[in-house]
Amino acid sequence: MHQHHHPHTTVSGPTGTALDHVFKIGVGGPVGSGKTALIEALVPILLERGRDVAVITNDIYTQEDAEHVRRTLDGVLDPARVVGVETGSCPHTAVRDDPTMNLAAGAELLERFPDIDTLLYESGGDNLTLTFSPALADVYVFVLDTGEGDKMPRKRGPGITDSDLLVINKIDIAPYVRADLEVMARDADRVRQGRPVILTDSLKGTGVPEVADFVLSGRPACSPAR
Repeated sequence: MHQHHHPHTTVSGPTGTALDHVFKIGVGGPVGSGKTALIEALVPILLERGRDVAVITNDIYTQEDAEHVRRTLDGVLDPARVVGVETGSCPHTAVRDDPTMNLAAGAELLERFPDIDTLLYESGGDNLTLTFSPALADVYVFVLDTGEGDKMPRKRGPGITDSDLLVINKIDIAPYVRADLEVMARDADRVRQGRPVILTDSLKGTGVPEVADFVLSGRPACSPAR
Protein backbone atom coordinates (compact mmCIF):
# COMPACT_ATOMS: atom_id res chain seq x y z
CA MET A 1 0.00 0.00 0.00
CA HIS A 2 1.20 3.44 -0.93
CA GLN A 3 0.97 5.91 1.91
CA HIS A 4 2.59 9.10 3.12
CA HIS A 5 2.02 11.10 6.26
CA HIS A 6 3.12 14.71 6.37
CA PRO A 7 2.16 17.55 8.69
CA HIS A 8 -0.78 19.55 7.44
CA THR A 9 -2.75 22.54 8.57
CA THR A 10 -6.35 22.34 9.73
CA VAL A 11 -8.76 25.19 9.91
CA SER A 12 -11.78 25.75 12.09
CA GLY A 13 -15.14 27.29 11.38
CA PRO A 14 -16.60 30.52 12.66
CA THR A 15 -16.44 31.00 16.38
CA GLY A 16 -19.33 31.08 18.78
CA THR A 17 -21.26 28.00 17.60
CA ALA A 18 -21.65 24.47 18.94
CA LEU A 19 -19.93 23.21 15.79
CA ASP A 20 -16.68 24.82 17.00
CA HIS A 21 -16.30 21.90 19.39
CA VAL A 22 -16.93 19.22 16.80
CA PHE A 23 -14.26 17.74 14.52
CA LYS A 24 -15.57 18.07 10.97
CA ILE A 25 -14.36 15.82 8.14
CA GLY A 26 -15.27 16.72 4.55
CA VAL A 27 -15.34 13.98 1.91
CA GLY A 28 -15.61 15.03 -1.74
CA GLY A 29 -14.91 13.64 -5.18
CA PRO A 30 -16.46 12.81 -8.55
CA VAL A 31 -19.70 10.84 -8.91
CA GLY A 32 -19.12 7.14 -8.28
CA SER A 33 -15.63 7.48 -6.81
CA GLY A 34 -16.68 5.83 -3.54
CA LYS A 35 -17.30 8.71 -1.14
CA THR A 36 -20.29 7.03 0.47
CA ALA A 37 -18.52 3.67 0.67
CA LEU A 38 -15.51 5.30 2.33
CA ILE A 39 -17.71 6.98 4.93
CA GLU A 40 -19.56 3.72 5.58
CA ALA A 41 -16.22 1.99 6.15
CA LEU A 42 -14.83 4.81 8.30
CA VAL A 43 -17.74 5.13 10.72
CA PRO A 44 -17.30 1.76 12.50
CA ILE A 45 -13.57 2.44 12.90
CA LEU A 46 -14.20 5.90 14.34
CA LEU A 47 -16.78 4.44 16.73
CA GLU A 48 -14.32 1.76 17.85
CA ARG A 49 -11.80 4.51 18.57
CA GLY A 50 -14.21 6.26 20.88
CA ARG A 51 -15.56 8.93 18.57
CA ASP A 52 -19.22 10.02 18.80
CA VAL A 53 -20.15 10.19 15.13
CA ALA A 54 -22.84 11.62 12.84
CA VAL A 55 -23.03 11.89 9.04
CA ILE A 56 -24.45 14.56 6.72
CA THR A 57 -24.75 13.74 3.03
CA ASN A 58 -25.46 16.11 0.13
CA ASP A 59 -27.53 15.27 -2.95
CA ILE A 60 -29.02 17.77 -5.35
CA TYR A 61 -32.59 16.46 -5.35
CA THR A 62 -32.77 13.24 -3.31
CA GLN A 63 -31.94 11.57 0.01
CA GLU A 64 -30.40 8.58 -1.76
CA ASP A 65 -26.94 8.73 -0.19
CA ALA A 66 -28.33 9.28 3.31
CA GLU A 67 -30.68 6.33 2.90
CA HIS A 68 -27.80 4.16 1.68
CA VAL A 69 -25.69 5.06 4.70
CA ARG A 70 -28.59 4.29 7.07
CA ARG A 71 -29.14 0.87 5.46
CA THR A 72 -25.46 -0.06 5.37
CA LEU A 73 -24.80 1.02 8.97
CA ASP A 74 -28.02 -0.42 10.36
CA GLY A 75 -27.21 -1.70 13.84
CA VAL A 76 -23.93 0.23 13.88
CA LEU A 77 -25.05 3.87 13.86
CA ASP A 78 -28.40 5.29 14.96
CA PRO A 79 -30.24 6.14 11.69
CA ALA A 80 -31.25 9.48 13.24
CA ARG A 81 -27.56 10.42 13.21
CA VAL A 82 -27.54 10.37 9.39
CA VAL A 83 -29.04 13.45 7.74
CA GLY A 84 -29.45 14.16 4.04
CA VAL A 85 -29.27 17.71 2.69
CA GLU A 86 -31.01 18.34 -0.63
CA THR A 87 -28.93 21.17 -2.05
CA GLY A 88 -31.08 21.97 -5.08
CA SER A 89 -27.98 23.35 -6.77
CA CYS A 90 -24.38 22.57 -7.65
CA PRO A 91 -22.63 20.72 -4.80
CA HIS A 92 -19.92 23.39 -4.86
CA THR A 93 -22.44 25.91 -3.60
CA ALA A 94 -23.54 23.85 -0.62
CA VAL A 95 -20.11 22.86 0.68
CA ARG A 96 -17.78 25.58 -0.58
CA ASP A 97 -19.49 28.83 -1.56
CA ASP A 98 -22.42 29.00 0.87
CA PRO A 99 -22.40 26.14 3.41
CA THR A 100 -25.37 27.58 5.35
CA MET A 101 -27.61 24.55 4.77
CA ASN A 102 -24.94 22.14 5.93
CA LEU A 103 -24.03 24.22 8.97
CA ALA A 104 -27.71 24.36 9.91
CA ALA A 105 -28.02 20.58 9.53
CA GLY A 106 -25.00 20.11 11.78
CA ALA A 107 -26.38 22.48 14.40
CA GLU A 108 -29.71 20.63 14.38
CA LEU A 109 -27.95 17.29 14.87
CA LEU A 110 -26.05 18.71 17.84
CA GLU A 111 -29.28 19.90 19.42
CA ARG A 112 -30.60 16.34 19.27
CA PHE A 113 -27.31 14.59 20.08
CA PRO A 114 -25.13 17.02 22.08
CA ASP A 115 -22.38 14.42 22.61
CA ILE A 116 -21.45 14.31 18.93
CA ASP A 117 -17.76 15.12 18.58
CA THR A 118 -17.07 13.96 15.00
CA LEU A 119 -19.15 14.96 11.99
CA LEU A 120 -18.62 13.66 8.47
CA TYR A 121 -19.85 15.82 5.60
CA GLU A 122 -20.16 14.10 2.23
CA SER A 123 -20.41 16.37 -0.78
CA GLY A 124 -22.57 15.51 -3.72
CA GLY A 125 -20.45 14.05 -6.50
CA ASP A 126 -18.86 16.72 -8.66
CA ASN A 127 -15.74 17.57 -10.61
CA LEU A 128 -12.09 18.08 -9.71
CA THR A 129 -12.55 21.69 -8.60
CA LEU A 130 -14.68 20.78 -5.58
CA THR A 131 -13.33 21.96 -2.23
CA PHE A 132 -14.84 22.52 1.22
CA SER A 133 -15.37 25.81 3.01
CA PRO A 134 -13.08 26.11 6.06
CA ALA A 135 -16.27 26.76 8.03
CA LEU A 136 -17.50 23.27 7.16
CA ALA A 137 -14.45 21.00 7.33
CA ASP A 138 -11.38 20.84 9.56
CA VAL A 139 -9.94 18.06 7.37
CA TYR A 140 -10.82 17.64 3.71
CA VAL A 141 -10.54 14.26 1.93
CA PHE A 142 -10.84 13.99 -1.86
CA VAL A 143 -11.67 10.61 -3.39
CA LEU A 144 -10.70 9.38 -6.86
CA ASP A 145 -11.11 5.84 -8.13
CA THR A 146 -9.21 3.65 -10.56
CA GLY A 147 -12.28 3.28 -12.77
CA GLU A 148 -11.83 6.90 -13.85
CA GLY A 149 -8.46 6.00 -15.36
CA ASP A 150 -4.87 6.34 -14.19
CA LYS A 151 -4.70 9.76 -15.90
CA MET A 152 -6.90 11.35 -13.23
CA PRO A 153 -4.17 12.62 -10.85
CA ARG A 154 -2.49 14.37 -13.79
CA LYS A 155 -5.67 16.36 -14.42
CA ARG A 156 -4.96 18.21 -11.17
CA GLY A 157 -7.65 20.59 -9.95
CA PRO A 158 -7.80 21.84 -6.35
CA GLY A 159 -9.59 18.72 -5.13
CA ILE A 160 -6.61 16.63 -6.18
CA THR A 161 -3.76 19.01 -5.41
CA ASP A 162 -4.95 20.88 -2.31
CA SER A 163 -7.04 18.44 -0.25
CA ASP A 164 -5.54 17.39 3.08
CA LEU A 165 -5.70 13.76 1.93
CA LEU A 166 -6.16 12.23 -1.51
CA VAL A 167 -7.71 8.76 -1.50
CA ILE A 168 -7.39 6.58 -4.61
CA ASN A 169 -10.22 4.09 -4.20
CA LYS A 170 -11.28 0.83 -5.88
CA ILE A 171 -7.76 -0.52 -6.16
CA ASP A 172 -9.30 -3.99 -6.55
CA ILE A 173 -10.70 -3.21 -10.01
CA ALA A 174 -7.56 -1.54 -11.39
CA PRO A 175 -6.50 -4.60 -13.45
CA TYR A 176 -9.94 -4.78 -15.06
CA VAL A 177 -10.01 -1.15 -16.16
CA ARG A 178 -6.36 -1.07 -17.27
CA ALA A 179 -5.37 1.42 -14.57
CA ASP A 180 -1.78 1.29 -13.38
CA LEU A 181 -1.71 1.86 -9.61
CA GLU A 182 2.00 2.68 -9.64
CA VAL A 183 1.39 5.38 -12.24
CA MET A 184 -1.55 6.82 -10.29
CA ALA A 185 0.41 6.86 -7.03
CA ARG A 186 3.50 8.37 -8.67
CA ASP A 187 1.54 11.08 -10.45
CA ALA A 188 -0.48 11.85 -7.32
CA ASP A 189 2.75 12.30 -5.36
CA ARG A 190 4.13 14.61 -8.01
CA VAL A 191 1.12 16.90 -8.42
CA ARG A 192 0.48 17.01 -4.66
CA GLN A 193 4.13 17.77 -3.89
CA GLY A 194 4.31 15.34 -0.99
CA ARG A 195 0.83 15.81 0.46
CA PRO A 196 -0.52 12.46 1.68
CA VAL A 197 -2.04 9.84 -0.60
CA ILE A 198 -3.67 6.58 0.52
CA LEU A 199 -4.84 3.76 -1.75
CA THR A 200 -8.03 1.99 -0.64
CA ASP A 201 -10.61 -0.66 -1.33
CA SER A 202 -13.44 0.72 0.78
CA LEU A 203 -15.67 -2.33 0.35
CA LYS A 204 -13.02 -4.70 1.72
CA GLY A 205 -11.60 -2.14 4.15
CA THR A 206 -8.11 -2.05 2.66
CA GLY A 207 -6.43 1.24 3.57
CA VAL A 208 -9.42 2.55 5.54
CA PRO A 209 -7.76 2.27 8.99
CA GLU A 210 -4.93 4.38 7.58
CA VAL A 211 -7.47 6.98 6.45
CA ALA A 212 -8.90 6.97 9.99
CA ASP A 213 -5.38 7.37 11.40
CA PHE A 214 -4.80 10.37 9.17
CA VAL A 215 -8.04 12.23 9.82
CA LEU A 216 -7.85 11.68 13.57
CA SER A 217 -4.24 12.88 13.64
CA GLY A 218 -5.56 16.12 12.19
CA ARG A 219 -8.09 16.66 14.96
CA PRO A 220 -7.77 20.22 16.29
CA ALA A 221 -6.90 20.57 19.97
CA CYS A 222 -10.15 21.90 21.38
CA SER A 223 -11.87 21.45 24.70
CA PRO A 224 -15.61 21.01 24.23
CA ALA A 225 -17.52 22.99 26.82
CA ARG A 226 -21.08 21.74 26.58
